[in-house]
Amino acid sequence: MKTTTTLFRPINDKELALIRDLLFEGFPPRLPEQPFFYPVMNEAYATQITKEWNVPTYGVGFVVKFEVNTNYLSQFKVQNVGSKIHDELWIPSEKMEEFNDQIVGKIEVVSEFK
Repeated sequence: MKTTTTLFRPINDKELALIRDLLFEGFPPRLPEQPFFYPVMNEAYATQITKEWNVPTYGVGFVVKFEVNTNYLSQFKVQNVGSKIHDELWIPSEKMEEFNDQIVGKIEVVSEFK
């Protein structure tokens, strides 16, 4: 049995629609101006981003939770970008298909904010 790590991601309604199109089994490819995919390491950080950025910008924000193979994630250094809760991973956009293949189970919406 694979060991997994729980990750979170703050998203807007457009990204949620794309995830739904992928049957909640992966994330859409990054746009050319998005060189990295940034999953975060805890729900508190994802909630903060959703409330402070997504809701004001899009009128709605969601937090999703998902499991990823821990061995795969070991190649990426946890980046701290602020206080102790601000830990995230920087996944190069060209690795998105590979990253999606390492998701175990479904991506789950855990909260919605307006």
